[in-house]
Amino acid sequence: MARFRGVDKTEFLDQRNLRGPAFKLLEEAELFCQRHFPLPGRVEPGRLQRVDRPLIPPDAMREIVVNALIHRDYSIAGGAISLAIFDDRVEVWSAGKFPNGITPESLKHAHLSVQRNPIIAEGFHRAGLIEKWGRGTNRVAEMCRAAGIAPPEFEEITGAAVVTFRVPVAQAVGEQAESRPESRPESDGLSLEERIVTTLRNGPLAKSELAQAFGLKGVSGQLKKSISALLKRQVIEFIIPEKPGSRLQKYRLVQAGGRG
Repeated sequence: MARFRGVDKTEFLDQRNLRGPAFKLLEEAELFCQRHFPLPGRVEPGRLQRVDRPLIPPDAMREIVVNALIHRDYSIAGGAISLAIFDDRVEVWSAGKFPNGITPESLKHAHLSVQRNPIIAEGFHRAGLIEKWGRGTNRVAEMCRAAGIAPPEFEEITGAAVVTFRVPVAQAVGEQAESRPESRPESDGLSLEERIVTTLRNGPLAKSELAQAFGLKGVSGQLKKSISALLKRQVIEFIIPEKPGSRLQKYRLVQAGGRG
């Protein structure tokens, strides 16, 4: 999973490489999207509160990641599933071509449900995450249209199935900044320390990653002070406690009941 600066793969803003059970990978992909997808909002006539609209409908994004896990060709050595977020689009890559009988064009219309990995598909079906009627991609298109964005594009590129959402990630970030100034960490009603704790629930982060998550231009003195206070109160801890000054250092929440 990666968030790139701009529209190509020249510069990483964030990157994670994960191995694990399929359900865990789905959960991590959703958390990564939550971290990097902006939540544009606006005040609409007749409403007192701001209306937030996700960049991509969460159910639509989940459906595409689930499809990638289910239909990946696991016989390809070194194959993987990739989630790439650019300024102008979001791509999900899955090793292997589309199953026999399925073409990129057919996914836009009614089509048969062809299962490359039936045992994996059955697991997701029992968990209530998929149907077995070949309607998944059609439902994704419907959700996107209802949300006012274009349905995803389906392609085969160099032996991989690729799904692309054309969404203005960077532009949405700008809209979000207009409605909620990034220079004020308390603007959402939470103190900076509370925001740090909330953000670390998604997993360990470095100071620079926390600064990025809060829309700061760099690691501010206020952020350092808040981290130090949380460390002192044992709310958070180092992931490398024996090397507090390590360049690889990150922070995590202290588990309930003690350190761990």
